[in-house]
Amino acid sequence: MSALLLAVVCALVAGAGPAQAAGYRYWSFWDRDGGTWTYATQGPSTAKPADGAVEGFRFAVSQDSQDAAKPRGAAEFAAICGSTPVRGGDKRVALVLDFGTPADAPSGETPPAPRSACARVPADATAAEALAAVAKPLRYDTNALLCAISGYPRKGCGEQVATGKGGSSPASSAPDKGDGGDKDGGPSVGLLAGGGVVVVLAGAALWQARRRRNA
Repeated sequence: MSALLLAVVCALVAGAGPAQAAGYRYWSFWDRDGGTWTYATQGPSTAKPADGAVEGFRFAVSQDSQDAAKPRGAAEFAAICGSTPVRGGDKRVALVLDFGTPADAPSGETPPAPRSACARVPADATAAEALAAVAKPLRYDTNALLCAISGYPRKGCGEQVATGKGGSSPASSAPDKGDGGDKDGGPSVGLLAGGGVVVVLAGAALWQARRRRNA
């Protein structure tokens, strides 16, 4: 039985090569730190940027956080929020929204041009609330994964896409997950599905082993 299970595990590992040669099409979430973009370490629903912060969202096909494409365009707070006056009890958050390239767009869709916006929101507002203030309509799936900003894309959400390169799946912008999904892996739904396959196959191997032993 142990040998059979080991064989199943080895087969899964061997078969993981083609599956890893894929990325996910999704919206990633970024912090602007010292003039550079840094992949966010928590999701937009728990991140509470301070007044003067710059946050970015980028739509692209990526395999992991190191491979993820950064937001493009001007990202200076003064340029984005300089004309928005301070108001008591509120804060200003500069948002850079990069809808990606035609190569990363779902079939039949054309990405809007990158743009920026200044969100003036309550002092305790999250990045997700700031985004909702300036980029509606937003779309989420049943697992609270951020699927669309300003209606783009019209459909689809974190789907797996073949890229021809190896790697793991990327973190995603989930408004109700504090860590924005798995830090080094893809949209949590994809990872859970992959784990489910391993469990099912291992269970099948165990059942076959018991059946042969009792035959």
